[in-house]
Amino acid sequence: MYSDPATIRKILTELGDTWAIVGLSTNQRRVAYGVADVLQRFGKRVVPVHPKAETVHGEKGYPTLSAIPFDVDVVDVFVNSDLAGPVADEAAAIGAKAVWFQLDVIDEAAYDRTRASGLDMVMDLCPAIEIPRLG
Repeated sequence: MYSDPATIRKILTELGDTWAIVGLSTNQRRVAYGVADVLQRFGKRVVPVHPKAETVHGEKGYPTLSAIPFDVDVVDVFVNSDLAGPVADEAAAIGAKAVWFQLDVIDEAAYDRTRASGLDMVMDLCPAIEIPRLG
């Protein structure tokens, strides 16, 4: 089980409101774009992380997590599963409090490493689906 209700609630309501979204670009057809919009509507600050470092939803983008010059609470990962582990490792390295692997992003070894580093983590779920359920 990689997504217990208590951890989901904690990440969405208690850990802070700055979410770095890895894979977020200006491409409105990508799921990350819509999820970022939902998170903003629920009061989260979304920080785009993409090699192009584009401004999305009014927020300046950065090419990597380590390039972000302020604290990040949650790292939301929209990359292929084979690329997700290094992103989780970088999230731990920058001092994030939690990592969220999106639907179909699965890396059990990264999950175990991230939890062992003391971060909360959810895998294979979408925060845009979960946050409205908190009511």
